[in-house]
Amino acid sequence: MPDAIVIGAGHNGLVCACYLARAGLDVLVLEQADEAGGGSRTVETVPGYRFDTHSVAHNIINMTDIPAELDLAGAGLEYRQMDPFAVSVRGDGRIVRFHRDVDATVASLAETAPHDAFAYAGFMERALPVIDAVMLGIDAGAGPRRALSQLPSRARGALLALTRNGGPTGLARLLVAPYARLLAEHLHSDVARAPVAAFAAHSSASPAQTGSSMYSLWQAAYHRFGQWHAVGGAQGLVDALVTRLESYGGRVRTSANVQRIVREAGRVRGVSLDSGEQLGAPVVVSAIDPRSALLELLDPPLVGAVADELRATHRGNAVQMLVHVATTALPAYPAGRPGDWNGLQSHVNGLDDLVAGFAAAEARRLPPDPVPTYAFTTSALDDTLAPAGHHTVYLACPSAPFDLEGGWSTQADGFAERMLDVVEARAPGFRDTIVGTSVRTPEQMAAELRWPGAHPMVLDITIDQLAWLRPTQSLSRYHTPVRGLFLSGAGTAPTGGVAGSPGRGAAKAVLRRHGTPP
Repeated sequence: MPDAIVIGAGHNGLVCACYLARAGLDVLVLEQADEAGGGSRTVETVPGYRFDTHSVAHNIINMTDIPAELDLAGAGLEYRQMDPFAVSVRGDGRIVRFHRDVDATVASLAETAPHDAFAYAGFMERALPVIDAVMLGIDAGAGPRRALSQLPSRARGALLALTRNGGPTGLARLLVAPYARLLAEHLHSDVARAPVAAFAAHSSASPAQTGSSMYSLWQAAYHRFGQWHAVGGAQGLVDALVTRLESYGGRVRTSANVQRIVREAGRVRGVSLDSGEQLGAPVVVSAIDPRSALLELLDPPLVGAVADELRATHRGNAVQMLVHVATTALPAYPAGRPGDWNGLQSHVNGLDDLVAGFAAAEARRLPPDPVPTYAFTTSALDDTLAPAGHHTVYLACPSAPFDLEGGWSTQADGFAERMLDVVEARAPGFRDTIVGTSVRTPEQMAAELRWPGAHPMVLDITIDQLAWLRPTQSLSRYHTPVRGLFLSGAGTAPTGGVAGSPGRGAAKAVLRRHGTPP
């Protein structure tokens, strides 16, 4: 019998398992799919061309010391910086480049919108110390006490966050505002507003959502820490984690679908697979959606106030629709310069286009034209993803409805064509370079990745579901009311995305409970 079972071999589940195994526990990871990775897999969805299933650019995990602590480079992980981390390709052909260096970004904005260049510099001056303060929670794990214990070493950043944003009242207002309002107040035109909003929207957050400002403030994190591509695709991170786990003595078992989390007399006893096989363990860590784990898989399910609080968590209907496009060339933007294909390429002209797209999704409709889209062309940095001289274009709409009136089966192809039209308008001749496509609807991603609602962050990342409030205040320390049952994954503290912090935080919670230092 293993010491611990981890449900889900996404990157957070694997990070958790690595830390547990490194501490000497016998760890078994169970994954329902035929390969580890979850939303961080890289798959040949078009013959000969490999695309990420979801996560493409890795920022948060490179803000932590997890890769160094687990020596993931020694396990084969190689990251390449995406700089510029993003460009905005406007409908009139103009391109604004967002470099890791703020001054270089300001200079690019000045070529097109001098007033916005000055405003952007001021916005980053206010946002950067907020990000530095946020790192308290990401580094320390869940819980305000642990974050506050690091305050002396981070005092300057926290103080700057207050002083540059009008004191406690001003900072509070900044954090609860919808990011559409925040950008409208701090930037002058859509030349700057639209791309920053588009970068924020790729996490499926509506610009009009109260408490969503952190998405746009996160722009500063790209400047502070950079944006990174794993060679071989996101799978490079997964493969390194599996290699490291196995070096510690842990195991991953694929095609193992957990049907029940078994508990008796107030404590966890193990899991039951859909095959009927019973696997016992004194510790179970669920690295999947916390609602599914505690309200559906747990037998008997959680009830009472903690369950009610979890049931009240929210995720919107706006998620991502993907089109994987295999091409013979990169999109030929007329004003393109070397490096413009390194990072995210926004095809959004106006902030209002995003607002309209998200409003349509919440009403179960497709976004109106112009469809908000963005692209990643990671083959420009990584020749392992496509045949020599060819490329991968990962095209996404961040405001597609999961629950679509009339269903996706009859509307997916037409919507994909509208997304391709957006690129063609900015890169004439793009359609002539296409050799194959794979359309990935929200319904498909929900089924393949086991993501309820196809939400990439599991739950919305709003001020009431972030850090020590994620997924809820009662469950943010990774413990559950069931002894031996712990939570991890994107729906737990401190945040979603490719972070690893929820995995490490859950492992520390397990090891503290077992009296073993992390």
